[in-house]
Amino acid sequence: MARWVIGYSFAFALLAASAPAAVRIQSPTVSSPQVQVAPPMLRRAAPPSPTASVAELETRGDQLRADKAFLDALDYYHAAMAKKPDSAALYVKVGITEIGLQRYREAGREFERALKHDRRNAIAYNNLGVIEYLSGSYARAIRDYQKAIVIDAGSASYFSNLGAAYFAKREFDRASIAYSRALELDPDVFERISRNGVQAQMSSPADRAHYDYVLAKLYARMGVLDRSLQCLRRAMEEGYAGIDNVYKDPEFSGLRNDARFTELMASRPPTIPE
Repeated sequence: MARWVIGYSFAFALLAASAPAAVRIQSPTVSSPQVQVAPPMLRRAAPPSPTASVAELETRGDQLRADKAFLDALDYYHAAMAKKPDSAALYVKVGITEIGLQRYREAGREFERALKHDRRNAIAYNNLGVIEYLSGSYARAIRDYQKAIVIDAGSASYFSNLGAAYFAKREFDRASIAYSRALELDPDVFERISRNGVQAQMSSPADRAHYDYVLAKLYARMGVLDRSLQCLRRAMEEGYAGIDNVYKDPEFSGLRNDARFTELMASRPPTIPE
Protein backbone atom coordinates (compact mmCIF):
# COMPACT_ATOMS: atom_id res chain seq x y z
CA MET A 1 0.00 0.00 0.00
CA ALA A 2 1.46 3.31 -1.07
CA ARG A 3 1.79 5.93 1.62
CA TRP A 4 1.42 9.66 1.24
CA VAL A 5 3.62 11.93 3.24
CA ILE A 6 3.17 15.66 3.56
CA GLY A 7 5.77 17.05 5.80
CA TYR A 8 6.91 20.37 6.98
CA SER A 9 8.30 20.84 3.50
CA PHE A 10 4.82 20.66 2.04
CA ALA A 11 3.10 22.71 4.64
CA PHE A 12 5.79 25.34 4.90
CA ALA A 13 5.80 25.86 1.18
CA LEU A 14 2.44 27.44 1.79
CA LEU A 15 4.01 29.98 4.12
CA ALA A 16 7.42 30.78 2.65
CA ALA A 17 9.73 29.74 -0.12
CA SER A 18 13.21 29.44 1.31
CA ALA A 19 15.12 26.74 3.17
CA PRO A 20 15.72 23.03 3.61
CA ALA A 21 13.07 20.58 4.53
CA ALA A 22 12.39 17.98 7.10
CA VAL A 23 8.87 16.90 7.45
CA ARG A 24 6.11 15.16 5.59
CA ILE A 25 2.46 14.24 6.09
CA GLN A 26 1.12 10.84 5.16
CA SER A 27 -1.90 9.56 3.39
CA PRO A 28 -2.84 5.93 2.79
CA THR A 29 -3.06 5.84 -1.00
CA VAL A 30 -2.20 8.30 -3.73
CA SER A 31 0.07 8.21 -6.71
CA SER A 32 2.16 11.27 -5.84
CA PRO A 33 4.32 11.27 -2.68
CA GLN A 34 4.11 15.02 -2.24
CA VAL A 35 1.00 17.12 -1.77
CA GLN A 36 0.88 20.23 -3.87
CA VAL A 37 -1.08 23.31 -2.93
CA ALA A 38 -3.36 25.22 -5.28
CA PRO A 39 -5.95 27.96 -4.76
CA PRO A 40 -9.44 26.67 -4.02
CA MET A 41 -11.24 25.72 -7.20
CA LEU A 42 -14.86 25.52 -8.25
CA ARG A 43 -16.41 22.10 -8.53
CA ARG A 44 -15.88 20.67 -11.97
CA ALA A 45 -16.67 16.95 -11.67
CA ALA A 46 -20.04 15.26 -11.81
CA PRO A 47 -21.51 14.66 -8.35
CA PRO A 48 -21.03 11.23 -6.77
CA SER A 49 -23.43 8.54 -7.87
CA PRO A 50 -25.63 7.28 -5.04
CA THR A 51 -25.13 3.72 -6.31
CA ALA A 52 -21.31 3.88 -6.33
CA SER A 53 -19.49 1.63 -3.89
CA VAL A 54 -17.24 2.92 -1.12
CA ALA A 55 -14.19 1.74 -3.05
CA GLU A 56 -15.35 3.49 -6.22
CA LEU A 57 -16.05 6.73 -4.37
CA GLU A 58 -12.71 6.64 -2.59
CA THR A 59 -10.78 5.91 -5.78
CA ARG A 60 -12.48 8.78 -7.59
CA GLY A 61 -11.77 11.04 -4.64
CA ASP A 62 -8.09 10.10 -4.85
CA GLN A 63 -8.04 10.94 -8.56
CA LEU A 64 -9.68 14.31 -8.03
CA ARG A 65 -7.35 15.14 -5.16
CA ALA A 66 -4.33 14.27 -7.31
CA ASP A 67 -5.74 16.66 -9.93
CA LYS A 68 -6.08 19.35 -7.21
CA ALA A 69 -9.87 19.35 -7.61
CA PHE A 70 -10.14 19.50 -3.85
CA LEU A 71 -13.80 20.45 -3.49
CA ASP A 72 -14.84 17.63 -5.82
CA ALA A 73 -12.59 15.22 -3.93
CA LEU A 74 -14.29 16.19 -0.68
CA ASP A 75 -17.68 15.44 -2.23
CA TYR A 76 -16.56 11.92 -3.09
CA TYR A 77 -14.84 11.26 0.23
CA HIS A 78 -17.89 12.47 2.14
CA ALA A 79 -20.13 10.25 0.02
CA ALA A 80 -17.86 7.31 0.84
CA MET A 81 -17.89 8.21 4.54
CA ALA A 82 -21.69 8.29 4.54
CA LYS A 83 -21.55 4.61 3.60
CA LYS A 84 -18.55 3.77 5.80
CA PRO A 85 -18.50 6.26 8.69
CA ASP A 86 -15.91 4.37 10.74
CA SER A 87 -13.07 4.53 8.18
CA ALA A 88 -10.02 6.22 9.70
CA ALA A 89 -8.33 6.20 6.28
CA LEU A 90 -11.14 8.30 4.81
CA TYR A 91 -10.88 10.87 7.61
CA VAL A 92 -7.14 11.11 6.92
CA LYS A 93 -7.78 11.72 3.24
CA VAL A 94 -10.35 14.38 4.00
CA GLY A 95 -7.81 16.03 6.30
CA ILE A 96 -5.16 16.10 3.60
CA THR A 97 -7.69 17.49 1.13
CA GLU A 98 -8.51 20.26 3.62
CA ILE A 99 -4.79 21.07 3.72
CA GLY A 100 -4.91 21.42 -0.05
CA LEU A 101 -7.59 24.06 0.52
CA GLN A 102 -5.37 25.68 3.19
CA ARG A 103 -8.00 24.96 5.84
CA TYR A 104 -5.62 23.77 8.53
CA ARG A 105 -8.00 23.86 11.49
CA GLU A 106 -10.48 21.69 9.63
CA ALA A 107 -7.66 19.35 8.62
CA GLY A 108 -6.60 18.94 12.22
CA ARG A 109 -10.13 18.03 13.24
CA GLU A 110 -10.26 15.35 10.55
CA PHE A 111 -7.02 13.77 11.78
CA GLU A 112 -8.40 13.78 15.33
CA ARG A 113 -11.56 12.06 14.08
CA ALA A 114 -9.44 9.44 12.35
CA LEU A 115 -7.74 8.71 15.65
CA LYS A 116 -11.09 8.27 17.41
CA HIS A 117 -11.75 5.40 15.01
CA ASP A 118 -8.21 4.00 15.05
CA ARG A 119 -5.93 4.87 17.97
CA ARG A 120 -3.03 3.10 16.26
CA ASN A 121 -3.15 5.08 13.04
CA ALA A 122 0.42 6.34 12.76
CA ILE A 123 -0.39 8.37 9.65
CA ALA A 124 -3.03 10.37 11.49
CA TYR A 125 -0.69 11.08 14.42
CA ASN A 126 2.03 12.26 12.04
CA ASN A 127 -0.31 14.49 10.07
CA LEU A 128 -1.82 15.96 13.22
CA GLY A 129 1.72 16.71 14.37
CA VAL A 130 2.33 18.72 11.21
CA ILE A 131 -0.77 20.84 11.84
CA GLU A 132 0.38 21.43 15.42
CA TYR A 133 3.87 22.32 14.23
CA LEU A 134 2.43 24.89 11.85
CA SER A 135 0.51 26.50 14.68
CA GLY A 136 3.66 26.71 16.80
CA SER A 137 2.52 24.00 19.24
CA TYR A 138 5.89 22.24 19.09
CA ALA A 139 5.54 20.24 22.32
CA ARG A 140 2.22 18.81 21.16
CA ALA A 141 3.69 18.06 17.73
CA ILE A 142 6.57 16.20 19.38
CA ARG A 143 4.16 14.08 21.40
CA ASP A 144 2.19 13.13 18.29
CA TYR A 145 5.30 12.34 16.25
CA GLN A 146 6.49 10.14 19.08
CA LYS A 147 3.15 8.33 19.10
CA ALA A 148 3.49 7.75 15.37
CA ILE A 149 7.00 6.38 15.88
CA VAL A 150 5.87 3.98 18.61
CA ILE A 151 3.40 2.52 16.12
CA ASP A 152 5.74 2.63 13.10
CA ALA A 153 9.41 3.02 13.96
CA GLY A 154 10.47 2.42 10.37
CA SER A 155 9.33 5.73 8.88
CA ALA A 156 12.15 8.15 8.15
CA SER A 157 9.67 10.99 7.68
CA TYR A 158 8.38 10.62 11.24
CA PHE A 159 11.88 11.03 12.61
CA SER A 160 12.66 13.98 10.33
CA ASN A 161 9.41 15.61 11.46
CA LEU A 162 10.35 14.98 15.08
CA GLY A 163 13.78 16.50 14.49
CA ALA A 164 12.23 19.63 13.01
CA ALA A 165 9.97 20.10 16.03
CA TYR A 166 12.92 19.68 18.41
CA PHE A 167 14.89 22.15 16.33
CA ALA A 168 12.07 24.66 16.55
CA LYS A 169 12.29 24.33 20.35
CA ARG A 170 16.05 24.82 20.10
CA GLU A 171 16.65 21.37 21.57
CA PHE A 172 19.46 20.80 19.11
CA ASP A 173 20.91 17.60 20.59
CA ARG A 174 17.54 15.87 20.43
CA ALA A 175 16.98 17.23 16.94
CA SER A 176 20.30 15.77 15.82
CA ILE A 177 19.41 12.36 17.25
CA ALA A 178 16.07 12.35 15.42
CA TYR A 179 17.61 13.54 12.14
CA SER A 180 20.34 10.93 12.46
CA ARG A 181 17.76 8.16 12.80
CA ALA A 182 15.85 9.53 9.79
CA LEU A 183 19.03 9.35 7.71
CA GLU A 184 19.77 5.82 8.90
CA LEU A 185 16.34 4.73 7.72
CA ASP A 186 16.50 6.69 4.46
CA PRO A 187 19.75 8.40 3.40
CA ASP A 188 17.81 10.40 0.80
CA VAL A 189 15.07 11.62 3.13
CA PHE A 190 16.20 15.26 3.02
CA GLU A 191 17.05 15.21 -0.68
CA ARG A 192 13.55 14.20 -1.73
CA ILE A 193 11.92 16.97 0.25
CA SER A 194 12.14 20.45 -1.19
CA ARG A 195 14.10 23.16 0.67
CA ASN A 196 10.82 24.94 1.38
CA GLY A 197 10.47 23.27 4.75
CA VAL A 198 11.83 23.60 8.23
CA GLN A 199 13.74 26.81 7.70
CA ALA A 200 10.61 28.66 6.64
CA GLN A 201 9.50 28.29 10.24
CA MET A 202 12.82 29.39 11.72
CA SER A 203 13.01 32.79 13.25
CA SER A 204 16.36 33.97 11.94
CA PRO A 205 19.10 33.36 9.37
CA ALA A 206 21.26 32.14 12.26
CA ASP A 207 18.79 29.32 12.95
CA ARG A 208 18.73 28.36 9.29
CA ALA A 209 22.52 28.35 9.16
CA HIS A 210 22.67 26.19 12.29
CA TYR A 211 20.22 23.74 10.72
CA ASP A 212 22.45 23.32 7.67
CA TYR A 213 25.52 22.87 9.87
CA VAL A 214 23.76 20.10 11.80
CA LEU A 215 22.91 18.33 8.54
CA ALA A 216 26.51 18.74 7.37
CA LYS A 217 27.71 16.97 10.53
CA LEU A 218 25.25 14.12 10.08
CA TYR A 219 26.19 13.58 6.44
CA ALA A 220 29.89 13.74 7.29
CA ARG A 221 29.47 11.11 9.99
CA MET A 222 27.73 8.86 7.46
CA GLY A 223 30.53 9.41 4.95
CA VAL A 224 28.24 11.18 2.48
CA LEU A 225 30.81 13.86 1.79
CA ASP A 226 29.21 15.53 -1.23
CA ARG A 227 26.08 16.36 0.70
CA SER A 228 28.06 17.37 3.76
CA LEU A 229 30.00 19.87 1.68
CA GLN A 230 26.79 21.23 0.16
CA CYS A 231 25.31 21.79 3.61
CA LEU A 232 28.51 23.38 4.84
CA ARG A 233 28.49 25.80 1.95
CA ARG A 234 24.89 26.75 2.69
CA ALA A 235 25.72 27.24 6.36
CA MET A 236 28.56 29.57 5.40
CA GLU A 237 26.40 31.47 2.91
CA GLU A 238 23.80 31.86 5.64
CA GLY A 239 26.44 33.27 7.98
CA TYR A 240 26.88 30.43 10.49
CA ALA A 241 28.92 31.96 13.30
CA GLY A 242 30.41 28.68 14.52
CA ILE A 243 31.78 27.54 11.16
CA ASP A 244 35.31 27.15 12.55
CA ASN A 245 34.03 24.29 14.72
CA VAL A 246 34.36 22.23 11.57
CA TYR A 247 38.07 21.92 12.42
CA LYS A 248 37.40 20.29 15.79
CA ASP A 249 34.03 18.52 15.57
CA PRO A 250 34.89 14.81 15.29
CA GLU A 251 32.17 14.17 12.70
CA PHE A 252 34.25 16.11 10.15
CA SER A 253 37.50 14.19 10.71
CA GLY A 254 37.15 12.31 7.42
CA LEU A 255 35.99 15.35 5.51
CA ARG A 256 38.97 17.44 6.60
CA ASN A 257 41.22 15.25 4.43
CA ASP A 258 39.17 16.03 1.34
CA ALA A 259 40.67 18.60 -1.02
CA ARG A 260 37.21 20.02 -1.67
CA PHE A 261 36.86 20.80 2.02
CA THR A 262 40.16 22.67 1.98
CA GLU A 263 39.09 24.62 -1.08
CA LEU A 264 35.69 25.46 0.42
CA MET A 265 37.12 26.70 3.69
CA ALA A 266 39.77 28.73 1.89
CA SER A 267 37.22 30.37 -0.36
CA ARG A 268 34.96 31.38 2.55
CA PRO A 269 31.79 31.94 0.48
CA PRO A 270 30.33 35.33 1.40
CA THR A 271 27.09 35.49 3.32
CA ILE A 272 24.14 35.84 0.99
CA PRO A 273 21.86 38.65 2.21
CA GLU A 274 18.23 37.91 2.98
